[in-house]
Amino acid sequence: MKRISRISVTSRPALLGAVVMLALTSASVAAADDGPGPLGVTADAVATARAARVGALFGADRANRLAGGHFCTASVVHSPRGDLIVTAAHCVSGSDDDLVFVPGYRDGQAPYGVWKVTRRFLPDSWATDQDEDSDLAFATVADLGGRAIEQVVGGNRFVTGAFTGATAVTVTGYPDSREVPIRCTNKPRQQSATQQRIYCPAFTGGTSGSPWINGDHQVVGVLGGHEEGGATDDVSYSVVLGAQAGELYRDATN
Repeated sequence: MKRISRISVTSRPALLGAVVMLALTSASVAAADDGPGPLGVTADAVATARAARVGALFGADRANRLAGGHFCTASVVHSPRGDLIVTAAHCVSGSDDDLVFVPGYRDGQAPYGVWKVTRRFLPDSWATDQDEDSDLAFATVADLGGRAIEQVVGGNRFVTGAFTGATAVTVTGYPDSREVPIRCTNKPRQQSATQQRIYCPAFTGGTSGSPWINGDHQVVGVLGGHEEGGATDDVSYSVVLGAQAGELYRDATN
């Protein structure tokens, strides 16, 4: 399980200090998300305007005291109204608590504001029996200062039908034990007809919902799915974004 529950905590090895460059699985150079980098290496994510599309989820009661309160990751995706984020279903189900999203969150600070989650969209098969092949969710956030979130930080395009492993992707997420995001670039592999996996070290609890972004700035995976994202720190999963994901996106944007 890659997330921390605000009710019951599932412990996994904590990260102490800075993330160490480790587990170099290939000498190849990847071209994904914000630029080239070695495959299979995890490091602190650099703060950039584009990286701010990824952020952390908090309970609304932590809106004024963010430090140490995040429990999952989400990211802004393009939508007609400019108000949409994507995450894992297990991050936003099972609780009626109000949530907030903080794009570009770092060290207790919200450089692009704190955005209130207004609606959540989950697949029926997740709502009924928590089917791991449906571990995907969208949510809308209220405007802030008269502007939609996509007007402030932009949004990556949500894409279905992308061939697993065809190109490298960059995964960016927020371990619950750290106050800055981490990122890793590698090529996903097929786990099954409905699941894909990626080898990236140090993706601990809190990284559920992390977007998998290719070199065209498209979200082609979301950390979750099998074992709610993975039972170990170095292998993470995503549902294959197919017809069900496309239908859910249409529901969220209509």
